[in-house]
Amino acid sequence: MNVTVVIPTYNEADNIEGVIRATKKAVPDARVLVVDDNSPDGTAALAEGLNDEFGDIEVLARAGKSGLGAAYRAGLRHAVESGADVVVQMDADMSHDPAALPALVSVVHHGVDAALGSRYVPGGKIIGWPWTRSWLSRWGNRYAAAMLGLAVNDATCGYRAYSAHAIELVDLDTISAEGYGFQIEMTHRLVRRGGSVAEIPVTFVDRTVGHSKMSGPIVREALVLVARLAVRDAVRGSRWRRGD
Repeated sequence: MNVTVVIPTYNEADNIEGVIRATKKAVPDARVLVVDDNSPDGTAALAEGLNDEFGDIEVLARAGKSGLGAAYRAGLRHAVESGADVVVQMDADMSHDPAALPALVSVVHHGVDAALGSRYVPGGKIIGWPWTRSWLSRWGNRYAAAMLGLAVNDATCGYRAYSAHAIELVDLDTISAEGYGFQIEMTHRLVRRGGSVAEIPVTFVDRTVGHSKMSGPIVREALVLVARLAVRDAVRGSRWRRGD
C-alpha cells in the first residue's frame, strides 16, 4: 500500500521540519508531498533538504499563493498520478497530530473511501481556540450538515485520508472552493457520488508558531458554497422526482 501525505504550505519555515519528522515517525513508509505556494521564507528549501535524510520527501512548487483549495487539488492529483493508494491531507502548522495518521490510513486501507478527522465525535477535541472560533466552527458544521443532509459531524476539518478511488470519484477539476469550503465540497461530492465516509476522532491544537490563514472572506465563501450546493441538490432532486 502506497501512502502519500500532502501538506500545503505558505510561510511555514518554523513548522515544516517538525511536521515532516513527526509524520515520518508516525508512518515511516509514507511519502511526504509538500505543496508550496512560493513561500518567501524558504519553506520549500527546508523541506527539500530533508529529502537527503529520508529519501521520499517531494516538493511541488507552485508559482504563487492561489488558495488552499488549489493547493490541495494539485497535491491530491499529483499523489494519485504518482501511484498513491491512500492520500492524506494535513496542515503544516502542527495543529493536526501526526500520531493519528496510522488510524486514518488504516480505515481507508480496510475499504472506506474517506476517513475524516473529526473534532466533534466522542474522543475528538479542540485545544487553544477562543470560544468565538469554536462556536463558529461547531455551528458552521451543523449548518452544513443540515443544509446538505450530510450525516457528518465535522465536514470542515482538513485532516483526512482518501482512497485513490475517492479522488477519482469526486473529479477534482470540478471542485471550485478555494478556502476551507474545499473540505465541505469534497465531502458533499463524495457522499453524493456514493462514496463511503467514516469519522475518526482527532485532537486539534491551535498553532503556536506563525499566523492563522482564517479570514472573513474564507468564512463567507464557505457559507455561500453551502447555500449554492443546497440549491443545486434541491433542483436535481426536483428533476429526479419528475423523471427529467
